[in-house]
Amino acid sequence: MISAISTNITSPLGMTTEQNYQAVKSGCSALTRFEGKWGLQEAFAGSLFTDEQMESMMIDGFTRFESVVLHSVKEALTHTSIDISSSRVVFILSTTKGNVEMLGGERSTDYGQQTTDYGLRSDEAEYPGSAAKLIASALGITTAPIVVCNACISGVAAQILAQRLIDGGVYDYAIVAGAEVQSKFIVSGFQSFKAVTDEICRPFDIERLGLNLGEGAGTIVFGKGEGWNLTSGCIRNDAYHLSSPHPQGEGYYLALQGVLDNTPLATLGVHGTATMYNDQMESKAIQRAGLSNTPLTSLKGYYGHTMGAAGVIETIITMCATEDGVVLGAKGFEEIGVSGKVDISSEERKTDKKAFVKMLSGFGGCNGAVHYQKKEVPSNSPIRGGFVDTKTSVGLKVSHSVKISSKEAFVDGVKLETTAEGKALLKELYKTHINDYIKFYKMDILTRLTFVASELLLKAEGSEPKECEDRAVIIFNRSSSIVADKQYYETIKDDANYFPSPSVFLYTLPNLTTGEIAIRNHFYGETSFYILPEKNQKLMDEIIRVSFQDKKTKSIIAGWIECPDEDNFEAELNIYNQ
Repeated sequence: MISAISTNITSPLGMTTEQNYQAVKSGCSALTRFEGKWGLQEAFAGSLFTDEQMESMMIDGFTRFESVVLHSVKEALTHTSIDISSSRVVFILSTTKGNVEMLGGERSTDYGQQTTDYGLRSDEAEYPGSAAKLIASALGITTAPIVVCNACISGVAAQILAQRLIDGGVYDYAIVAGAEVQSKFIVSGFQSFKAVTDEICRPFDIERLGLNLGEGAGTIVFGKGEGWNLTSGCIRNDAYHLSSPHPQGEGYYLALQGVLDNTPLATLGVHGTATMYNDQMESKAIQRAGLSNTPLTSLKGYYGHTMGAAGVIETIITMCATEDGVVLGAKGFEEIGVSGKVDISSEERKTDKKAFVKMLSGFGGCNGAVHYQKKEVPSNSPIRGGFVDTKTSVGLKVSHSVKISSKEAFVDGVKLETTAEGKALLKELYKTHINDYIKFYKMDILTRLTFVASELLLKAEGSEPKECEDRAVIIFNRSSSIVADKQYYETIKDDANYFPSPSVFLYTLPNLTTGEIAIRNHFYGETSFYILPEKNQKLMDEIIRVSFQDKKTKSIIAGWIECPDEDNFEAELNIYNQ
């Protein structure tokens, strides 16, 4: 069990947690309509920093994204006395697309009279791990940073990772920052799905038309102590579809069940994107979980969907409101428009309960939940509790392994007969050893590589696809989804030849690799995607080890899948058991 010892929110509504909470409580929204922004051909509503706000935050040599993260983390750290240079402190960054707006060689941006010069940055500025390393170095953090890139649940998943690493005895403190800045790349992608509206979003409402996108950063510094305790967290996949949620909210329901106890909840913080299918799915899952009478908190009407920042920002606001004894009204909601029985209101309500659950769901079928409770811990309690879950105190056991490079492939150390190289090798492996999953041909190169490696691994195990919740899928890499990112950028860079593709945009989310495995094999367990500045086997092993803290997980498919271009790649995937 870990505690939130300091927080910050940096958003268009304010630069501190208190400013943000007071703005939301008073009913303020940062959402506004934009037309012609970034040369986009369709109008959209969103929550974006003003030029003046960005100018005040920009740090020379750092991108918009990095500057926003640094502003939030520095503000949160001013309220702590921890030694961030200690080897017992880890920095966890939650984001979906990070510096993606840097694609296309854009290296400088004007804000008023200030020009930010990014200088001689490498071509890897778009890699989230590179951004995390720069941020960590600027802060004085000496340990390797971790990027959680799990689509829209990233902010919740990052908090769960922090809990596992601290409770598992790996670190004493975790600085979790969730952040996103919007761009033509991101907004056009959501528009291609017809998921974005140019009106203010209306979560759970009968007249909801779609989501609004937002930008901002949230930071939670975790340690051991009194205050708001993160008591449990859970990630589950619905194994249904890459871009559409399960109609009955299967993964959402399982994640929710994974954190519920007998503690009365002040509120359930929903995802509430105001899209037709998400809100309907959530309502069904909430009713299935027996929480129809639990007041819901929906914050998208204030911030829009801040993607990688949503889980952190919305957790902090819900924490503040519960501490204040209120359940915030859902801005934009007027009349119920979902079939599941839920308790949502546009009016602020009172509560005397001191516990809540925050939920998120996202592309790739992922769903996440965290449970918080206000508990007082004696002030003389040790900073480090010394708790190491018995499930994580043992060494990792590998039962089967697969290694694939752009030239050859091995299963359990035995070389497979192949004749092709590069991306043609993956097609050859698919046709020779799999050849029964036509969706393979729709996948991007990163997902093809991960899928082929997982199929060879499961065939070595002798497994047939079957429904289960006890197997997790955890993937690490360095270059995120850079190949798909570049392919999608080509579809939007030329205004005269503008054709954003939803299928191409979808695979710019690297966690789709884990979603494909879950769907193929009916895995309802955890699916997670982590990005590191460079391959770090020791850190990967620690993350895999502490992931066995999940009470249902009995085995994990995990490993390194790196694919900087279509003809140069490597995969090392293993099956780990307790």
